[in-house]
Amino acid sequence: MTIASAERKSRTKKKKNPSLHLNIFHKPRIVREGEMLETVRYLIGSAGASGFGSKSTAEEITEQDLRSITAIITGATSGIGEETARVLAKRGARLVIPARSLKAAEETKARISAESPWAEIHVLRLDLSSLASVRSFVSDFESLHLPLNLLINNAGKFSHGHAITEEGIEMTFATNYLGHYLLTKLLLNKMAETARVTGVQGRIVNVSSSIHTWFSGDTLRYLHLITRKRREYDATRAYALSKLANVLHTKELAERLKRMQANVTVNCVHPGIVRTRLTRDRDGFITDLVFFLASKLLKTIPQAAATTCYVATHHRLDGVSGKYFADCNEASPSKAGSSPTEAARLWLASEAMTSGPVPRICFGSESF
Repeated sequence: MTIASAERKSRTKKKKNPSLHLNIFHKPRIVREGEMLETVRYLIGSAGASGFGSKSTAEEITEQDLRSITAIITGATSGIGEETARVLAKRGARLVIPARSLKAAEETKARISAESPWAEIHVLRLDLSSLASVRSFVSDFESLHLPLNLLINNAGKFSHGHAITEEGIEMTFATNYLGHYLLTKLLLNKMAETARVTGVQGRIVNVSSSIHTWFSGDTLRYLHLITRKRREYDATRAYALSKLANVLHTKELAERLKRMQANVTVNCVHPGIVRTRLTRDRDGFITDLVFFLASKLLKTIPQAAATTCYVATHHRLDGVSGKYFADCNEASPSKAGSSPTEAARLWLASEAMTSGPVPRICFGSESF
């Protein structure tokens, strides 16, 4: 029995659509015929093997009854995260909304409750850039004595300036990846226990981005450089590194869950390009002009939340783990994101960075 098996809906299969990674900030390059075809399919919303495509919305792909499901969704106070929370609550899921600002979380709760007055929503404090805050959140969640079926690691940050967390880790990497790594690790036993007791398969969804393909080089050495040396910091490259880390985390965790024989899966998603608060932080004439010219490539927030909701709830993905999805269809991550060696290496470094009061960034046999 799985999350979606309580109330499965049959759907008509449509023509297959290779998933598309659209990055409007890529450097100009030659566009091949196949890529042009993919772009056309993206623009018209042609459905892929799943029966859904780039124009599908979160509500369209979540028609099942989720009243037996408890979900934690980070970054749910705005944008894609809030839409994900709204739709899951509408289908009956119990929600736990973590946030740095309890005021923002309570406002989100009020908006969702206005539409779905039956929704059970808990608000807890969490600052993902702080490992101490992550541990405190998990303790607070455990005190609620709730089951846990879904963990959606959605929160993201684009740090324009160089910043270091209280534990000494570069801010973007800490918020987008390391905080989620520790959160997942600390909640894993609860998810495995819930799956064992209820027979309902647990699911973890890591929200990444196709921008992970922009990163090249040695992940841990670059993390060391931007953590210790301000002059090496490039905001876009740091963001790409954090999104690559999400993909690698998914790959390694899937292998470990298999070895644990836990009835829990983990997958990674690229939601698509949408003008959320993260991109609005970059307001300016050039940014506005780019988004105006690329408006036909942008998704609405309901469309951007669709892949997350699909991977979190759809019965087609029963038992599917360690995969990367875009436009509600399986896609291919970058070569670096597909490396089991890099995934295992990042995992070991993450263990070191989260295991004690003084984080260590490991590179090979060295610790920085």
